[in-house]
Amino acid sequence: MLSGMSHALRLVRGGDLKQAMAVIQQGLRADAPRVDVIDEPVPDAAPATPAGQRFESLSHTSQAGTRQYRLFVPASYRDEPLPLVVMLHGCTQTPEDFAAGTRMNDLGAEYGFFVAYPAQASAANPKKCWNWFKRSEQQRERGEPSLIAGIVDDLRSRYAIDERRVFVAGLSSGGAMAATLAATYPDVFAAVGVHSGLAHGCAHDLPSALAAMRGGSAGVAVRGIPTIVFHGDQDALVHPRNGEEVAAQWMSGKEQSTVIVDSALDANGYGYTRRSVHAASPPSRLEHWVIHGAGHAWSGGSPSGTHTDPKGPDASREMVRFFFAEDALATP
Repeated sequence: MLSGMSHALRLVRGGDLKQAMAVIQQGLRADAPRVDVIDEPVPDAAPATPAGQRFESLSHTSQAGTRQYRLFVPASYRDEPLPLVVMLHGCTQTPEDFAAGTRMNDLGAEYGFFVAYPAQASAANPKKCWNWFKRSEQQRERGEPSLIAGIVDDLRSRYAIDERRVFVAGLSSGGAMAATLAATYPDVFAAVGVHSGLAHGCAHDLPSALAAMRGGSAGVAVRGIPTIVFHGDQDALVHPRNGEEVAAQWMSGKEQSTVIVDSALDANGYGYTRRSVHAASPPSRLEHWVIHGAGHAWSGGSPSGTHTDPKGPDASREMVRFFFAEDALATP
């Protein structure tokens, strides 16, 4: 019973009141049917939502299928347009887990923006990885890119979204899918954050995906929107060269005007090297962070989520800084 009540409390904190009530009823009635959390269990890491804020459970359906997603709504929302950050989790993760690990909701509350967390369905990928390596999932108006862009359309109809300030970021397979969204929907997303991910179009099936993960592979030419890249130089799952390929994909066809390289010996436990590039034509920006000593984990993340490393620069805060720096109206 105590275990059930703890689980119910986590569900309440995650905003799933219906499931929480079912768990409580199961604990009170010995003859109640067993309650199984459907598809996306709420982990111990589900973030608490302070009063005035909401962490909603929603879904989107189109010809490409259905995806559940969570939405953080800041207490500051008053029907006036606010920015939106779309966060794509990595393999085996859930929106709740990713929200807890990245602490992006805290930044949404601090600076006043929505955060959406699409959930990959286990029916689409048993490990809940985004299928970034399939040709069918690398095109506009098709597959997973269309589903995620469709979630943005849904939110525009539900809330006042500042259409000039819609951003996307992801980790690992989510980072690779974020790169694909940047390539296929540059009219929707104003900037992209790729953490431990891969370049758009660098693979077309599972064998080529594994080869790219082991040694890095160039993607296809794209119109590169402003991009910030994070990658640990000790990443044993997705080779660090892939971060270089994401950066190279952004630079394709651009005339560089300014390149700045800076580094720190210690950034909350890890050193880093950051390369900042400003392109003159077409105008755009790139930041490529190499975290020295870091593996395959969200830099500066919370231990309450999976695939995070509390050491290193705070990737979430740096991404938000980069995203909003594109807009002179508001710079956190």
